[in-house]
Amino acid sequence: MEEQATERTSIESAESDGAAAETSPEKHQPQGMLPARERRGTGIERGFMRLVATAGIVGIAVALGAILVGQDVAGWIVGLVIGLVSVMLAALLWSSRQL
Repeated sequence: MEEQATERTSIESAESDGAAAETSPEKHQPQGMLPARERRGTGIERGFMRLVATAGIVGIAVALGAILVGQDVAGWIVGLVIGLVSVMLAALLWSSRQL
């Protein structure tokens, strides 16, 4: 009987801790791919990071195209898939506030 009372108290205290954490006035900033920093990077650094990320998108598109062509997929489907994937990844990249 005593164990059940102890379990209830620990559960109740955990629930009240969770409720207190949810109502805290601190705002949680959304994170991007890179951790937030106190200072903004220089224009050269941000440009270089975007260039590297864009090269990654091109690499993903080339690999995807090679896989699809290797599977004898029709050329127009390969072009469509590569185009859509590239546009979606580029939109994610350029909308990022971290880069």
